[in-house]
Amino acid sequence: MPVLPGAEPFRHDGGEVGVLLCHGFTGSPQSLRPWAEHHAAHGLTVSLPLLPGHGTRWEDLQVTGWQDWYAEVDRELRLLRERCSQVFVAGLSMGGTLALRLAARNGTGVEGVVVVNPANKVHGLSAYALPVARHLVRTTKGIASDIAKPGAAETGYDRVPLHSAHSLRNFFRQVDKELPQVTQPLLLLRSTRDHVVPAADSARILSRVSSTDVTEVVLEQSYHVATLDHDADRIFDESLAFIGRLAPSVGKEGTAAVG
Repeated sequence: MPVLPGAEPFRHDGGEVGVLLCHGFTGSPQSLRPWAEHHAAHGLTVSLPLLPGHGTRWEDLQVTGWQDWYAEVDRELRLLRERCSQVFVAGLSMGGTLALRLAARNGTGVEGVVVVNPANKVHGLSAYALPVARHLVRTTKGIASDIAKPGAAETGYDRVPLHSAHSLRNFFRQVDKELPQVTQPLLLLRSTRDHVVPAADSARILSRVSSTDVTEVVLEQSYHVATLDHDADRIFDESLAFIGRLAPSVGKEGTAAVG
């Protein structure tokens, strides 16, 4: 099945500091492409993979689960660690959850974590119905393109497969148990108006991790897909400064051509 235009994975071979970017559930690398290009232009080695079942059609997502999505980012992390002396993980929404699990399971193999509107739970009564409902109904309405900025759009599915949503719920439960194993420096950026993931998820994550170097940034002008919204430049700058603080070599070689 052809990949949707703009949803292709992105990779850039830069310097000794690498960053792995993880996109969200039903989304694609398109939502993080400007972020990836920004970091690549500042000399970082960047990996932004396309998660299995994403970026094509929702029927492909229906037959995947969290183990498939995590295996992809875990593989990319291993490749970055072979190439780079320091590696950071980052993500949007479920991508943030993936990044947190990578940090929890890889210890010193991950230098720091950046998450934007990270998800921790499937909320509402519908979450409790998923184990049964997924056998009766195939999909529910999509969650893509929660963006305040006029004209901006996210390349994602307009339907959510319930089998995958059930797997996502199980994934959130698994990662919630593992959050105390996250000890790395953490930068968490969250929108004040998010129609997909409530602020309670960020609060829960901050209360559960064991990190002592924690920075929370509140984004006042964006909705859920903040990486394509009014606060996008702030996210890019804050995350680059965070990485540069922990990896001082970043930025000292000037900007790099991206291609």
